[in-house]
Amino acid sequence: MPRMTAARAAVEILKREGVSNAFGVPGAAINPFYAALKASGGVHHTLARHVEGASHMAEGYTRAAAGNIGVCIGTSGPAGTDMITGLYSAIADSIPILCITGQAPTAVLHKEDFQAVDIASIAAPVTKAATTVLEAAQVPGVFQQAFHLMRTGRPGPVLIDLPIDVQLTEIDFDPELYEPLPVHKPAATRKQIERAVEMLNASERPLIVAGGGIINADAPELLVEFAELTGVPVVPTLMGWGILPDDHELNAGMVGLQTSHRYGNANFLESDFVLGIGNRWANRHTGKLDVYTQGRTFVHVDIEPTQLGKIFAPALGIASDAKAALELFVEVARELKAAGKLKDRSQWAASTQERRATLQRRTHFDNVPLKPQRVYEEMNRAFGPETRYVSTIGLSQIAGAQMLHVYRPRHWINCGQAGPLGWTIPAALGVATADPEGSVVALSGDYDFQFMLEELAVGAQHRIPYVHVLVNNSYLGLIRQAQRNFDIDFQVNLEFENQNSPELGVYGVDHVKVVEGLGCKAIRVTEPDQLLPAFEQAKKLAAEHRVPVVVEAILERVTNISMSGSDIASVNEFEDLATEPGHAPTAVRPLTKA
Repeated sequence: MPRMTAARAAVEILKREGVSNAFGVPGAAINPFYAALKASGGVHHTLARHVEGASHMAEGYTRAAAGNIGVCIGTSGPAGTDMITGLYSAIADSIPILCITGQAPTAVLHKEDFQAVDIASIAAPVTKAATTVLEAAQVPGVFQQAFHLMRTGRPGPVLIDLPIDVQLTEIDFDPELYEPLPVHKPAATRKQIERAVEMLNASERPLIVAGGGIINADAPELLVEFAELTGVPVVPTLMGWGILPDDHELNAGMVGLQTSHRYGNANFLESDFVLGIGNRWANRHTGKLDVYTQGRTFVHVDIEPTQLGKIFAPALGIASDAKAALELFVEVARELKAAGKLKDRSQWAASTQERRATLQRRTHFDNVPLKPQRVYEEMNRAFGPETRYVSTIGLSQIAGAQMLHVYRPRHWINCGQAGPLGWTIPAALGVATADPEGSVVALSGDYDFQFMLEELAVGAQHRIPYVHVLVNNSYLGLIRQAQRNFDIDFQVNLEFENQNSPELGVYGVDHVKVVEGLGCKAIRVTEPDQLLPAFEQAKKLAAEHRVPVVVEAILERVTNISMSGSDIASVNEFEDLATEPGHAPTAVRPLTKA
């Protein structure tokens, strides 16, 4: 039997589990693993500037393509604690990433050694498993189990902590004999699906809520086929956006308190039956449950059995992988359609599109400083259906979700539940690493952008091109808007007069200088007619120089973006609404009078 260090065995397993890219920062306690990484070859490593950044890069990489599992690597102590936010983000959104940390020698684990912390205990609440490996011979089995857990049931992250002496110990291991463990996913029964379709068929105004679990299961095509067979309109969740194109005749719009469409909420409030697949009834989607559920029957399909009934009790809950369920949904629907037993939904579907054509928000403003709505209008013009958008949280992301258009699965990559500021830059780098020739466009407000902007240097060093749209109002915009409820405007104002860049006025940080100092390209835009040319130039610069290119749009200081603080029936529309086609020229459906 071949002998090698446990660290080398771990690297060989990574390759046999399909890993081709990793993101991380080396250090003393993980150097044996890095030595094995170099000696083995076959895994491309991207050096991050911050270990949290590496964890977000791993998540972006995972989410860019079916089957990807991002790997992030760090040393002992603070490297692991820095990656906790990335693990939290991944488990909250059901994203598999593998976090590998170095650790002090086993003999001193409880002796307050330098940079020795019980990272497995710290990470346990935000992972599917977190293990400090104490015996070198267990390393292959722990890694094998890690990939099995990440792929089985509801996907999620795993942390493996490797003491330095464990990494260096030689073990018997033959990579040629290694096989991944079979993955288990619960599957619906024919009887369950028949009952669900029977309930759907008995309703008058049904909707399908399509969640991120459909994307995780690589089943968007099946969802679209089922919707088209039955004629039932679809509401994508924020995590499921792109499952069917925005311009599809059965796309009923997004629902929610924040990242929603006027017509999406209106369509949902008219429905009487909702089939949720791969979604978790997130509170920003539902709002107050009495409004959301009143007068509607719910069927819920989710891969995690304990998710069923967690938020509210459905009439029928089905524990199933989304793909396994949708294969049966399509099978049953085909049979009923062939037998002429499916209801005609054309009138109901047409009514959802009528609302889409009448209930729109205005995007066309000529104001200087810029209104953010105009930025998204010009993004719709500049970036086509092939664009992968990446964004985390804030007014920039909320407005983007209300006004941008997404046409393909995995082309809106958004941190959903955790929403950590700083996520966007490293996640975009991970996405662009997974799709190096693709069109990747990140979207940030100025505060999100400043949290981890050092990671732009990673893009410059490793030649990872993408376009980053930075909307700058020198404010914590979402928190300022939320503070209206408390009648305060406190500790959310980022303005100051930068003595080194007086031309900025009160906008403070000179992002152009910072971005250029990090080896990337940047363009500042102050007038609406400059936006489209700037976006076109940014695409050319990214292609030419193979680095991130930032387009900074200087916004008016205060803009309130449409949202509700309570329920989907009472969204506050702060700006004038679209009343003629010129008010929303890039809307999917031309505006018509109600």
